[in-house]
Amino acid sequence: MERTQPAARPGVVVGILAFAGIVAALTQTLVVPLIGELPKMFGTSPSNASWVITATLLAAAVATPVAGRLGDMFGKRRMLMASLVPLVLGSVICALSSSVVPMIAGRGLQGLGMGVVPLGISLLRDVMPAEKLGSSIAIMSASMGVGGALGLPFAAGIAENSSWRVLFWVIAALALGVGALIWLRVPADHSAATASRSFDFLGAIGLGIGLVCLLLGVSKGADWGWGSGTTLGLLIASAVVLLVWGRWELRVSDPLVDLRVTARPQVLMTNAASVLVGFAMYAQSLVVPQLLQLPVATGYGLGQSMLAMGLWMAPAGLMMMIMSPLGAKLSAAKGPKVTLAVGALIISIGYGLGVPFVDSGSTWTLLVVTLVCNTGVGFAYGAMPALIMSAVPQSETASANSFNSLMRSIGTSVSAAVIAVVMAQMTTDFGGYALPSESGFRAAMLIGCGVGLAAAILAALIPVRASAKPDLLVARPAAPEVTEAKA
Repeated sequence: MERTQPAARPGVVVGILAFAGIVAALTQTLVVPLIGELPKMFGTSPSNASWVITATLLAAAVATPVAGRLGDMFGKRRMLMASLVPLVLGSVICALSSSVVPMIAGRGLQGLGMGVVPLGISLLRDVMPAEKLGSSIAIMSASMGVGGALGLPFAAGIAENSSWRVLFWVIAALALGVGALIWLRVPADHSAATASRSFDFLGAIGLGIGLVCLLLGVSKGADWGWGSGTTLGLLIASAVVLLVWGRWELRVSDPLVDLRVTARPQVLMTNAASVLVGFAMYAQSLVVPQLLQLPVATGYGLGQSMLAMGLWMAPAGLMMMIMSPLGAKLSAAKGPKVTLAVGALIISIGYGLGVPFVDSGSTWTLLVVTLVCNTGVGFAYGAMPALIMSAVPQSETASANSFNSLMRSIGTSVSAAVIAVVMAQMTTDFGGYALPSESGFRAAMLIGCGVGLAAAILAALIPVRASAKPDLLVARPAAPEVTEAKA
């Protein structure tokens, strides 16, 4: 059966792919308002309930590089739609769950769909005109911030006024809608020509085991004890497995991740900067919400409800979308390396502003901190894919972008662990309860400031080829208006 491919209308394509990114981000923040209620909802311990969050993290870490590789082999649009399938199924399972085990399974399935954003960014390289690619990448990258910002008040509002199950039904419906829009309005890319290459199953298994050990050790270290045998065993196992995996990837003819490409200085240092940017980006989402919600009687808390906290955080995510076109213009004029360095520096400045504002007693000062930080995140998130794609072959675009996304995820995981340790060690007694102290929040802000500054310095040192121009991102023209394909 023949089917006419949809016309490649740039504005429509970017809008749909950005919508897909927003849905993915909503999925990640969906359970934040429910964290405190999960043990009561499912009659389980807080430790067991925490797996509802951890399962998504682990599944996403494993699935993202695999989805990227399959996207390069069989088509990014095809894998984009395939990634939405577990997202829908997982949402339905969560909505129907009455115990913690199926809830964890559903969240794990949702995590398998988190390759949507790097796949979408990579697809843009194939279907967008060269002159629109930079701004399109910036908008698509910013969609994660918008989804995360909208997710908190959206989830809190529904959880407070309706059943928590509605949250998951809404995500299932949105994911189905995204899939339909991609099928109807987004043209196919040109990646299917590499479908004859074999898939590295052993590489996928090895990377999955290594990442699960690493992220499990990092995310659960505070609960299990950083010196416990379980935590240390996982971290040591991760190091050993990833070293063996790296040796395998260098020897196999069609690796899951081409480490030789990844080792190119421009790609390597961009990925290293991405870890730091991911760390700095996530720290504020751990610090500011707590300051907003802690009791006013502490002297530094602002006593906001969960819904009010989400509403105060929402403008920061929208700022990413507003600033992304400016970041794209800066990249076009000076190169994405400059944009990444400027973005990281702005993040550092935002945290620096937050240090004296910890005990200000004003929600507006914290709003300024989040707006400044997310302005920098918007610049940085749009620049990183541009740097990666200008340094890798078009046949490895999705794989390289997915690996870069994984680096950011590792940064956020390490950020969560470090900030949790700081908050746990620097506490104050409040009515018999240990709460993070004012000095703990200042220390967390200073850490964010330092990591942002380190990311800016590292970005400034990225060796970009002198012959590479800021718009050197597209190796072929955009998709034709109408082509014929076999369905």
